[in-house]
Amino acid sequence: MPTAGIEPLTSCLRNSAIYQLCWALLRLFVFALAPTQKMSKLIFSIFLTFTLIPLLCTSFSSDTPSDRRVLVLLDDFALKSSHSLFFNSLLSRGFDLDFKLADDPKISLQRYGHYLYDALILFCPSVERFGVSIDAAAILNFVDSGHDLIVAADSNASDLIREIATESGVDFDEDPAALVIDHSGYAFSATEGDHTLIASDNFIKSDAILGSKNIEAPVLFQGIGHSLNPSNSLVLKVLSASPSAYSANPKSKLTSPPSLTGSTISLVSVIQARNNARILISGSLSMFSNRFFRSGVQKAGSPTKHDRSGNEQFLTEISKWVFHERGHLKAVSVQHHKIGEADEPAMYRVNDDLEYSVEIYEWSGTTWEPYVADDVQVQFYMMSPYVLKTLSTDNKGRYFTSFKVPDVYGVFQFKVEYQKLGYTSLSLSKQIPVRPFRHNEYERFIPAAYPYYGAAFSMMAGFFIFTAVHLYNK
Repeated sequence: MPTAGIEPLTSCLRNSAIYQLCWALLRLFVFALAPTQKMSKLIFSIFLTFTLIPLLCTSFSSDTPSDRRVLVLLDDFALKSSHSLFFNSLLSRGFDLDFKLADDPKISLQRYGHYLYDALILFCPSVERFGVSIDAAAILNFVDSGHDLIVAADSNASDLIREIATESGVDFDEDPAALVIDHSGYAFSATEGDHTLIASDNFIKSDAILGSKNIEAPVLFQGIGHSLNPSNSLVLKVLSASPSAYSANPKSKLTSPPSLTGSTISLVSVIQARNNARILISGSLSMFSNRFFRSGVQKAGSPTKHDRSGNEQFLTEISKWVFHERGHLKAVSVQHHKIGEADEPAMYRVNDDLEYSVEIYEWSGTTWEPYVADDVQVQFYMMSPYVLKTLSTDNKGRYFTSFKVPDVYGVFQFKVEYQKLGYTSLSLSKQIPVRPFRHNEYERFIPAAYPYYGAAFSMMAGFFIFTAVHLYNK
């Protein structure tokens, strides 16, 4: 009977490597201690509950924000070898990749109400339908729960993939046969003569997203273009087409102006949701392939020929951002107190001098490093900000400032709303009441009231003088 309560928990982990290893190590002495198989399962379940579960729970900890368990859905298992360089770069950084066919009826994103994966990679552009328990709504809910997503499409993109992209703020060209064509920014190729193999170097200007090292070689791209939904301010173009590019069917003549032209065509876009989940959408699955990684590139009109394209560096760096190995911030040790004191008060009085401080760190992929910036601000807020101060920093992660409480009483908030391109947003709020002076806290003589004091005493003196003159004057 006790085994039944723990059995669902052990079944969740029965296929994991940790379970198999521990079972192999414990099998010898577990059977020695337990006379029956049922008793051995009970002993192992108790061991799993009190030792392994705390260990496994660390994978959900916000102290290590990098995704580790990644589900990769493929059209064909041949993609594991044809795109192995990209997958190996993830494996070398400690990710656990679980490869599945997109239409596998056994795949599932969650079990017993808990998600089994931290991130999802969709390398299945032609899939018309996922497994039984996964659809477009399930994937969007996966992102809404704070998990990350990579979507790679191509000319065979299905309505399902297009729907996921549209819900994320990206609209692929409606013409299913359209490809991005560029007669000026194409890459020289002995086999591609329709100028659909593009060499693009129009990168976003952000060290947080693409790293501090410049990508010298152009990125090879062959696929479909997309536009950004103007009503969605969270979508960013990471790799754009040149002004001479357009989207059309390369096998037919143009009979009407293309719907997508010039730099409005996005080749690769990213989205950071308000819950800090990140999405990468690419119109080319080939750009992740070993062939494009290893291929040399020479852009039309450029005398420089590169031995290797910039695809590997570009996709490695952007995958670090998508999987929160870079650009992920956290704030700790939010403190405020009166100047000269160390304890946080229950309330402040008007005109008190106070100090506010917070520590901000950035995840480097392995450790938390101090975040250094000069644009972090704090608001002392009640309906509107009464005080707005830029925080100073000691370059070790600590930000601080001091100011005087305004001469207005009420319920205030210390607010830090930090949003910067490529970084997770920070929203800190701490409430504190502000009271007026008590009756015995005012100054006995206020310097500003000296004229009124003088007027009162001069009037009294004048009254006595007038009275004396009037009484004793005959």
